[in-house]
Amino acid sequence: MFHCRPFLRAAAVYSPKCLIPIPALTTRAYVTTKIISRSTSEKISGDYNVGDYGEPPKLPAKKNNATNATPSAPASAPAPAQAFQNTEQFGANTLPIDLNEPEESRNWSKSFHGLSVQPFGPEVSKILLEPLEPNDIEIKPDGLLYLPEIKYRRILNKAFGPGGWGLAPRGEHSITDKNISREYALVCHGRFVSQARGEQDYFDPTGIPTAAEGCKSNALMRCCKDLGIASELWDPSFIRKFKKQYCVESWVEHVMTKKKRKHWRRRDGESGM
Repeated sequence: MFHCRPFLRAAAVYSPKCLIPIPALTTRAYVTTKIISRSTSEKISGDYNVGDYGEPPKLPAKKNNATNATPSAPASAPAPAQAFQNTEQFGANTLPIDLNEPEESRNWSKSFHGLSVQPFGPEVSKILLEPLEPNDIEIKPDGLLYLPEIKYRRILNKAFGPGGWGLAPRGEHSITDKNISREYALVCHGRFVSQARGEQDYFDPTGIPTAAEGCKSNALMRCCKDLGIASELWDPSFIRKFKKQYCVESWVEHVMTKKKRKHWRRRDGESGM
């Protein structure tokens, strides 16, 4: 006769809480598995009884991000203020200005002696501010009015006398591939009057000396504006009236390219270059 022992059933028993199939080998094994399953479930849910199951294992302490954080780099010093280029690149003076420096040590390449100390006399002022003669004014083909540089020199010679004025270089020439420029100061009767940068284009390196002279004349013209010489040439109202009365505009054609453009000239047939 075969005896069937109830604790050797081949059927599987499922834990009511963890739903893990457990072979029912013995009643003791089943009970032990149930207790373990219960304790595991209670640990997960937080209902853990120390008296029933003993001291729970200690979990590692949670890291504190504040204490274990990597120390940040020290704050850097504020960036210095942006430095802008000054006129040193053109050779201009950046030293403190002394308007009353001794005459024996005066260096006109950087001196501003006599600037706005007092106006020139009435006779000089009358010559400088005298209106231009219409016959002295020229016009370029593009319509720009101008006074030839030699006439600026004549006005200065008449006002201050030959040798009573001069142009003092304020730096070296600045030469590019097609242009030359230099800064000059106009000095009259031992007094600084004005400062300007003259420029002149050139097309061949052999023409640099001639361009340097044109650069000087251009600086003279710009400096003379501060003395009021030929101020009409910058007055839009005078320019319109002069063009209407003394100039004419016509169309011209280029011989080679056949391109047409407007060309200004004086009514008497003269036109500037």
